[in-house]
This record gives sequence, C-alpha cells and structure tokens, in this order.
Amino acid sequence: MPRYAMVIDRQRCVGCGACSIACRNENNLSEGVYWSHKITETSGVFPNVRFHYLPTLCNHCTDAPCVRGCPTRAMHKAENGITMHAPKKCIGCRYCMINCPYGVIYFNWKESHQFWKNKQVLIPEVTSSPVEETRKVGGTVIPYYNPEREATLAGIRPKGVVEKCTFCDHRIENGLLPRCVEACPADARIFGDLNNPQSNVNHLLGKFKPFRLQEALGTDPAVYYIRDFSASNYPRTKGAV
Repeated sequence: MPRYAMVIDRQRCVGCGACSIACRNENNLSEGVYWSHKITETSGVFPNVRFHYLPTLCNHCTDAPCVRGCPTRAMHKAENGITMHAPKKCIGCRYCMINCPYGVIYFNWKESHQFWKNKQVLIPEVTSSPVEETRKVGGTVIPYYNPEREATLAGIRPKGVVEKCTFCDHRIENGLLPRCVEACPADARIFGDLNNPQSNVNHLLGKFKPFRLQEALGTDPAVYYIRDFSASNYPRTKGAV
C-alpha cells in the first residue's frame, strides 16, 4: 500500500498562485476557502525588498489531531495515508478545526457559491447578472463546475460542514497527480509514494535536508519543504592564492 507525500521546493516556488487557482477549479471551492494557499513574507528595506513564499495545504499527518477529535469519524485516515473527510458524516462540530495546529480546515458558514445565484444586474442592458453569466458560459451551479470531484466527495460541500485538501484523491485513484502539482509551472511541487524507495519524493528527501511545519508536535506531517529561495549573487572566480 502506498503512503503518499508531497515535497515543496522553495527554491523553485515563485508565489505565482497557479496551485491555488488550479485547486479552486478542480475542487469547486467557494470564496474564502483555500485548500491550497501560501504565506508571504517580505525581507529587506526598500528598494532592496524580497518576497519569500511558504505554500500551505493540509499536511495529511500520520498522527492527525483532526482525526482524533472527530466524534463521527467523518475525518479519517485512508490506507494510503491521505487524511480524508466524509461530508455526509460531518455534523459541523468543528472539533477538527480546533485540533488542527495548521489552520487548514475550513467551515462552511453559508451556502456555497451564493454569489452565482444572484439575479441582480449591476447596470441594466449593459452587464449580466451572475445567474445569466453562468448560463451563458454553459455552467451548472457555477460558471465552471468539475463533476469529477463527486467521485469521492460532494461536488460542492453544503452549508454546515468542514472541508479541506484531500491531495485530489479522486485523481490519484485514476493514476493522476494532484491538480496543484500538475499546474505548478516551476515544478516546485513533487508528489509520490514514501514507501517506494525509487520515488521522486524519496530521492529529494535523501538529497536535501527537509523540514516540516511544527514537527515538534509529533503529528508526522506528509508535506515536506526543501531548500529556500536565495536572490544573492557573487562574482564568479576560480579563487585566489
């Protein structure tokens, strides 16, 4: 049985947000919900300012606090190591959110995608209402809806339940990479099987010294970070005596 993990190369990540956009489209996410996100930090003094990015997502911990705190087992571990969630079992108690030390679980306080059900026109005979726009582009419920997400989760999670990243489990079952990994133009995200010694993730974890978020908590996250961005430069020489 595989044990899936992700390696994020911070030297390659440019903070473009392609992973977040791809994730939103793939998983039909509503406004304010970020299964794939990033922390942006700045360093230096203007005009010598640099940005540093730390991509974030569910860490799919081996000893997941969210799973331990779920009274209905809606949040559970799959055999392949992915931390899964069953919306139909969720009672909205949010114990998983309280237990998660990473803040990557979201609660649907309102009905998802309410904006696209609005029939109000901003400028009559000039602009379209959200409902009309959805219809004109051939959308169902929202302008772009991915029915493949229904394979293992609700296509759109209802009001009153939590939701989070599942490593695009519906794609993995079909031998495909998570959408964020596939969409990254810099190939900063590498996905694979920790139980396979020949996998790319094991190759990178052996080559570079990785770190994980809040490792001291003992959650054993499955998302690893390697390297860091360096914008420094120096004159190339052969050395001197």
